[in-house]
Amino acid sequence: MPDLEAVEASVRRLSRGERATLIAHVLEDLADAYPGIESTPEVCGGEARIVRTRIPVWLLAHARELGSSEAELLTAYPTLRAEDLAHAWHYARAHADEIQRDIAANET
Repeated sequence: MPDLEAVEASVRRLSRGERATLIAHVLEDLADAYPGIESTPEVCGGEARIVRTRIPVWLLAHARELGSSEAELLTAYPTLRAEDLAHAWHYARAHADEIQRDIAANET
């Protein structure tokens, strides 16, 4: 495994854009947390949900798949904010298999 000095020298040779991409990947890898999304066993059966609510991410993702717009979702769920939807879409993209399993499990 390369030592820290060798890694630092390699990072210095990257462009600013490449360094930004690297930082984004490192942060995502280190923080397996998604802002605005919680998962606790005693709420919504442990499914990922929007903080401050009992609205699961799979429900929003499924509504979107069925054609609901963000405006319609914000109207239907008055406690939601636009940033909550952004967090939900990010989480759903990163956990697509989990979201599809949750949708399937809740459709039956």
